[in-house]
Amino acid sequence: MIDLADMRKSYERAELLETSAQAEPLDQFSEWLDQAVAAKVQEPNAMTLATVGAGGRPSTRVVLIKEFDRRGIVWYTNYDSRKGQELAVHPFAALQFHWVALERVVRIEGSVEKVSTAESDAYYAIRPLGSRIGAWASPQSRVIASRAVLQQAVAKYRAQYPDNPPRPPHWGGFRLKPDCWEFWQGRKSRLHDRLRYRLEGGRWVRERLAP
Repeated sequence: MIDLADMRKSYERAELLETSAQAEPLDQFSEWLDQAVAAKVQEPNAMTLATVGAGGRPSTRVVLIKEFDRRGIVWYTNYDSRKGQELAVHPFAALQFHWVALERVVRIEGSVEKVSTAESDAYYAIRPLGSRIGAWASPQSRVIASRAVLQQAVAKYRAQYPDNPPRPPHWGGFRLKPDCWEFWQGRKSRLHDRLRYRLEGGRWVRERLAP
């Protein structure tokens, strides 16, 4: 039997100090993401998305970042999915990247809005054909009787849109507009480095948090 209470890891790969950290959180994120890609971290673009339902019940799932700039962090999904419905009611969310091999975590919080129709159309158009058909075929987050239901739907939409399916009206992008970032670097003896950037009066305030 695994002794979970005795499972420990000493984090000793790097440090995160104010003297070397970027003044702007987006620049710090870009630097760390580039390093995660260069280190061949498995799926460095994967992030956990946390939303809150109408009853205050939180839920998480993993999505993929597709774009980031000064406007925010973008991912794409089915608007009728659980996350889409929850964001329609409570347009705030949190994101988390966990790059285990680098002993790093990035947490991002903020408000969420849909990206423009043009942005959703442009991204949908460059997806593989199977993924574009899948966006039509899957009633995401709903109960289905079996996998055969999906296979039948895929066959239906492949026949309907053999070469160039249009973007489904229920599918598109969301953009989280950050007002808080936290960069976590694991350190020895659990004395981790945590730098938080919070938006205050239109400028980013950087501060250290106790581990």
